[in-house]
Amino acid sequence: MIPDPNAEQLQHLPLRDYRPQARLVRPEHHVSRAAVRAIDSHAHLGRWLSPDRSWMVQDVSRLLAEMDQCNIAGIVNLDGRWGAELADNLARYDHAHPGRFATCCHLDWREVSAPGFGERLAGRLRACADAGAAGIKVWKDLGLHVRDHRDELVFPDDQRLAPVWAAAGEFRLPIFIHTADPVAFFDPVDERNERLEQLLTRPDWSFADPRFPSFQRLIDSLEAIVAAHPQTTFVGVHVGCYAENLTWVGRMLDTYPNFYVDTAARIAELGRQPRATAELVARHPGRILFGTDEIPFDSRVYRIYFRFLETSDEYFDHGLEDPPLMGRWKISGLGLDGDLLRQVYYDNARRLVPRLAV
Repeated sequence: MIPDPNAEQLQHLPLRDYRPQARLVRPEHHVSRAAVRAIDSHAHLGRWLSPDRSWMVQDVSRLLAEMDQCNIAGIVNLDGRWGAELADNLARYDHAHPGRFATCCHLDWREVSAPGFGERLAGRLRACADAGAAGIKVWKDLGLHVRDHRDELVFPDDQRLAPVWAAAGEFRLPIFIHTADPVAFFDPVDERNERLEQLLTRPDWSFADPRFPSFQRLIDSLEAIVAAHPQTTFVGVHVGCYAENLTWVGRMLDTYPNFYVDTAARIAELGRQPRATAELVARHPGRILFGTDEIPFDSRVYRIYFRFLETSDEYFDHGLEDPPLMGRWKISGLGLDGDLLRQVYYDNARRLVPRLAV
């Protein structure tokens, strides 16, 4: 045997430089548009997350053309905020293109700096509903960063917020709630962390610090408000905020008829447990919404979602990055039938957000 002169060097190859090329040969389907019309129930079109405060979508006409190419009939825009920002989002999307967009408002957590904030926020919510908000976006800062006048963290199940969740039910505004984050974000950032490369890229996404509550405390808080407000609809975004544990998600869907989930930014998790995911969809076809959380709209990413939902392909990439930031693994498709696809892609979101009436 001839010695390999590179063998010793390869013994110390950094993981970041390891790019194995799979030799597996399996059927491969390219799905350029959704099999049935779809609603993306989780998108960011406003200015809230933009680093320079510009619109995430510079050309709305181009966005509409790309949506049509992908068979996306409508989008839920989670970036409405409140006041003038909400008005601007509604004018740019909902009013200018009726039936194609539905904008959600936010709650201004600066209100919690003084006592009585629950009643004040409920009043602000009424103003947003009157202005035309189609739902409410509650972000992960509630429970992780928002603090009251005593400098104590405010969790979703804080009793002072009960008037807000009750008001959402009264105004028939679904709450798209993001609680906690991937479980690995709460684990030590070390060689055992399956999201290590992602956390090295975004160290601010790590909550492995005693200053932050545990993942379990946050997810328990989510269940508490869903249980306490049965007349209010909650959409646990990112697969109920716990895509790593579909047993928990399934129990929530079994127990609380007012609880829904979306698929946004979690096909990496769902695709490595395709049988469990398909079983969850089959058991709760009316409670799962198609969403991407893609910023900005990228048809290449949509094609991965379509392939995941519609085909039975195995062992394919769950994203465009190399290496994949959301986990060094491949995914397999669900191969959902036409009836399930209609519900997940369109009917469920249309029922919760009737403004999307295309």
